Amino acid sequence: MAEIQAESRMLIDGKLTDAASGRTFTNINPATEEAIGEVADGGAEDVDRAIGAARQAFDETDWSSNRELRKRGLEQLKAGLENHREELRPQIVAEVGSPVALTYAVQLDSCIGDLQWDIDQIDAYQWEYDLPVHEFMGSTSLRKVIHEPIGVCGAITPWNFPFMLNLSKLGPALAAGNTMVLKPAPDTPWSATAIGRIIAEETDIPPGVVNIVTAGDKAEVGEVLTGDPRVDMISFTGSTMTGRRIMARGAETLKRVFLELGGKSANIYLDDADFASTVPGSAMTCTHAGQGCAITTRILLPESRYDEGVELLKAAFEALPYGDPTDVSNLMGPLINERQRDRVLGYIEKGKAEGAKLLVGGGRPAAFPKGWFVEPTLFVDVDPDSTIAQEEIFGPVIAVIKYTDDNDAVRIANNSSYGLSGGVVSASLDRAMAVARRIRTGTVSVNGGMWFGPDAPFGGYKDSGIGREHGVAGFEEYLETKTVGMPAPIG
Repeated sequence: MAEIQAESRMLIDGKLTDAASGRTFTNINPATEEAIGEVADGGAEDVDRAIGAARQAFDETDWSSNRELRKRGLEQLKAGLENHREELRPQIVAEVGSPVALTYAVQLDSCIGDLQWDIDQIDAYQWEYDLPVHEFMGSTSLRKVIHEPIGVCGAITPWNFPFMLNLSKLGPALAAGNTMVLKPAPDTPWSATAIGRIIAEETDIPPGVVNIVTAGDKAEVGEVLTGDPRVDMISFTGSTMTGRRIMARGAETLKRVFLELGGKSANIYLDDADFASTVPGSAMTCTHAGQGCAITTRILLPESRYDEGVELLKAAFEALPYGDPTDVSNLMGPLINERQRDRVLGYIEKGKAEGAKLLVGGGRPAAFPKGWFVEPTLFVDVDPDSTIAQEEIFGPVIAVIKYTDDNDAVRIANNSSYGLSGGVVSASLDRAMAVARRIRTGTVSVNGGMWFGPDAPFGGYKDSGIGREHGVAGFEEYLETKTVGMPAPIG
């Protein structure tokens, strides 16, 4: 791995800057528990200045209307990210604890490429269109629909896939003509400050268009950002509990709120599926220590083939390579911090106490005395109403549940307050699709098909959120719609 060259400063009004207070907080490597750097610890004064800069940039510059400027700025950002790719790789592994293998995909490489989709929308999107001539109360009118940027967008991102999620919000929001204040998670600040440095030093994006405020483990920056009337929208990815707080806070000023929240997704193996070639793949849900909102943490097996499926899962979980995230052969690293590790271990104890059978893992691996590791953990004979089947654990813990028939499988899959994702596996595509259509989730994988992509809307039903990220639907989250009527010409 290359030497880490991280940015410690925030970006406010076009300048890389320390916190007004001069305070810093420590960035910790979750695989070693060692300090890897200091980062500006922003506070209310800093986020206030960032909001003011974003407001001024939206109201007083041509960023919102100058599509050529937006296109050039985002193309420069993409080029800068590509040029610094190998510097970014080790810092993502160090602060996230992600297996380095994932940086060759969704943790780094693919999300830089995906930025092109947002850039392309600047020319491809239908910003205006005409409605049919309309007669109303004796007058005839022409009508036009115009899409315009919302204004100042506050973005709050989590620590599990931070670089990807920062770009997933910055890309469409900026392409749509908005200005931004980004608050990254305190556990993964470098995945935002690196973007800030490239914007400041290598792009023509005007001062104030993008502002990045890092802060330690305190709530004041988020509280100011979500409550300030100068902010027109909040885009948040994270826990359902925090999403509820953001929605309530945003309601005070009637902000638009986009929420991509938690999940407890079910993967259903129908009784005609090829178990030998598909069931072992469920162990991959422990990749990145199970720290993903859309992963399928409930595995549903038919009672007619339950024992067969359990044996395949047991062997796959026991063989899953994990440990040092800098080792390309490992698919799983540590949890993000000590608090999260202890939380996951608490859920494991709860699962045992409620009667689930612990088949694999369940503790801290003896081979890793340092680092916030938890063994890949497999529970079987899980009650679908139990805690580990209902609550999002966000760790390498999988619950196996038995079902009787297709209807029962659908009932169990939908027996959740969440509705983010899921999967269905069957020898019959028609049968799998029939089940998939009945699952109340925003995304579904059928027979291993991947739905994810920059053009694919992603989001959830129920407690999994409001709105969509990516695709045209995600782009339009950052737009207002204006309808204009004008007299039709006579004759």
